[in-house]
Amino acid sequence: MILSKELSEAFNAQVNAEMWSSNLYLSMAVYFQKEGLNGFAHWMKLQANEELEHAHKLIDYTLDRGGDITIGQVNVVPTGWGSALEVFEHVYKHECHVSEEIDKMVNIAEADKDHASRDFLFAFVREQVEEESTAKNIVEQLKHYGECHVGILDHRLGKR
Repeated sequence: MILSKELSEAFNAQVNAEMWSSNLYLSMAVYFQKEGLNGFAHWMKLQANEELEHAHKLIDYTLDRGGDITIGQVNVVPTGWGSALEVFEHVYKHECHVSEEIDKMVNIAEADKDHASRDFLFAFVREQVEEESTAKNIVEQLKHYGECHVGILDHRLGKR
């Protein structure tokens, strides 16, 4: 089965979104590194790499299924960040947004009765549950322990 035009367009949009997400996390990594929070920076760099891996998987799948990929312009990401808590609140909000976009793609696959694409996308659905949970847990830890314990969390995130 060849991807429908609508699903192919959704995959293209998601490739672009994953590349934007990678740049977002890289921007956050730069911020943390400048602040001397190298563990946070390390965590963000791994997130940035993971988002690029997602883009590659989406590209490969789309091409394998006869869809078309056009690499578009990636919009500028924010560069100014506040506290570690504010950064991770942004991460959590962003991951929730990504989940919504993946869900929309699943809905298109279901409407197309494209079971292979639905199955492929469920790996992303499952991963988003983990991503949201991880970000939310870090937010909760930062809220609970406060800024005075950022160094401890920085050390822990550096071991990821």
